[in-house]
Amino acid sequence: MKTIINTSNAPAPIGPYSQAVVAGNLLFVSGQIALDAKTGELVLDDITTETKKVMENLKAILTEAGTDFTSIVKTTIFLKDMGNFATVNEVYGSYFTEKFPARETVQAAALPKNVNVEISVIAVLG
Repeated sequence: MKTIINTSNAPAPIGPYSQAVVAGNLLFVSGQIALDAKTGELVLDDITTETKKVMENLKAILTEAGTDFTSIVKTTIFLKDMGNFATVNEVYGSYFTEKFPARETVQAAALPKNVNVEISVIAVLG
């Protein structure tokens, strides 16, 4: 059995997928990009601002699911340019305090809407 998580505080899906799905005690959050949920506009001012928007979109979905960053056990970061790794890592790391999740970071030739960063997460609920 699965439960779909959806919030207007994060961007609506731009394809046939859900913002997040709960299966058992696991929460699978789809990759988030720097789309502003209220305006539908991309936030691409610089890589720091873009990454913060991605993390805030993740936060909104986690909140809707009744949890926060402390429940995340796995993340995947997709970067258009691995040269942005240090900056993205600094912003990403500011959302965690201890017991960091497992993670991989990969460079992708292209990301949705030509963004520079996309992040997905898996969390444990309860």
